[in-house]
Amino acid sequence: MGSRLKLSCRAAAVLLALVTVLSACGGNPQPSAQGAAAQGASLQNPPELVSHNGLLRARIVVERHKVDVAGRKLWALTYNDRYMPPTLRFRPGDRVELDFVNRVNPYTNLHVHGLHVSPNGHADNVLIHIHAGKTFHYTYQFPKTLKPGTYWYHSHAHPISAAQVAGGMAGIIIVDGLQQYLPPALRDLTERVIALKDFQVQGDAVKTEGLHIGAPTNRTVNGQSNPTIHIRPGEVQLWRLANISANIYYKLRLRGQRFQVIGHDGFPVDRIFTSDTLLLAAGSRFDVLVTGGRSGSTVLETLPYSTGPAGNQFPQTNLATLVSSGKPVPPVTLPATFAPPEDLSHLPIAARRNVVFSENKAGTKFYINGKQFDENRVDIRSKLNTVEEWTIVNTSDEEHSFHVHTNHFQLMSTNGVPHHAHSRQDVANVPAKGKIVIRMRFTNYTGKTVFHCHILNHEDAGMMAILEIVK
Repeated sequence: MGSRLKLSCRAAAVLLALVTVLSACGGNPQPSAQGAAAQGASLQNPPELVSHNGLLRARIVVERHKVDVAGRKLWALTYNDRYMPPTLRFRPGDRVELDFVNRVNPYTNLHVHGLHVSPNGHADNVLIHIHAGKTFHYTYQFPKTLKPGTYWYHSHAHPISAAQVAGGMAGIIIVDGLQQYLPPALRDLTERVIALKDFQVQGDAVKTEGLHIGAPTNRTVNGQSNPTIHIRPGEVQLWRLANISANIYYKLRLRGQRFQVIGHDGFPVDRIFTSDTLLLAAGSRFDVLVTGGRSGSTVLETLPYSTGPAGNQFPQTNLATLVSSGKPVPPVTLPATFAPPEDLSHLPIAARRNVVFSENKAGTKFYINGKQFDENRVDIRSKLNTVEEWTIVNTSDEEHSFHVHTNHFQLMSTNGVPHHAHSRQDVANVPAKGKIVIRMRFTNYTGKTVFHCHILNHEDAGMMAILEIVK
């Protein structure tokens, strides 16, 4: 069961080299619970590394440091000495070159989550290991057709991705261009990064070993505990909501207000839609517009959420306080339509596939089509420039967060109920004892990539498979 899942002894043995002060495999967790936090300091966007003249060149150093984590000094796994690392910001068609310096044992790597880019060589290749003391030179040439929106980057080192992401190795990526679809009066609106990270504590360190998904945890926004977000009455802000936690879910609500969704998983919507709540399964993102209400304050919270009888029960938690004050801003009328629609529902289907997510009774081993991950085995081979329809079936009693690399997909239905997609996405929640149907078009890139459950404890314990795209 997900709430009882621990890292395997094999993974724990690897992690002993990573963080020697942590307990051995099978030790009892000692997490800290997050109580009712007092209203905190003003929300701070992470620092940014920004492209210029079509190029972003940067250095990212992976290191274990004692840093500020929600007002506490804790040992954490950091990018550039920060628990909430720099945001990588660039435009469609840009080139990104990263000198990636690893100073943690035994190894790591880097995944640019959701981005449509080559999975080969020195690009988004998650099958490599960058060992301690080594520097790897990542080079990404993004197409001009890359979709503007919010993405993220994190470790994808198997089988220790959960440990490294939970330890702090996760940051935001922004691809500029969403504002082109907004009215001129909103082209220079205030942007807020709302990066949702959680941490458990063991001693004076962020816990990485023996992670229990359902254990009490500390939820943060940009590494801050219950920060204050300022807005003027009537002001419209762009919030980039991103679940960059290792394992947990968020069901977001802004009390007394509605989210106006303009993007999902880095893909602009064809029509702005509103919602009282948004479910962010592990790995997912939403770009939303928030309008300031009358003078006063309200709360951004995550509501209680259950992932099923074999899953986890996530409690209600206040995440941030929104304070509306100052001179009111005149209202702006939003367009009925947004980005151009991209619908796969009427295209010919080259292949139909069944993908089955399952687990053993103890919740310690996880499978795709009855097999655990093997990087030397190709599980699905698909042809470039074709559309496929996949039915993802979940035979377990807990939800799973389906994610595929390299190409976005269109969600067609959940448990047989048709879904009218306003955009494509790269993460979809699969109900317990349920199924989803997706359609995916393979464009631009060939090579080996992966699909998996983005609950990283599940991925590390086998729920991942190889997809090879061929000409």
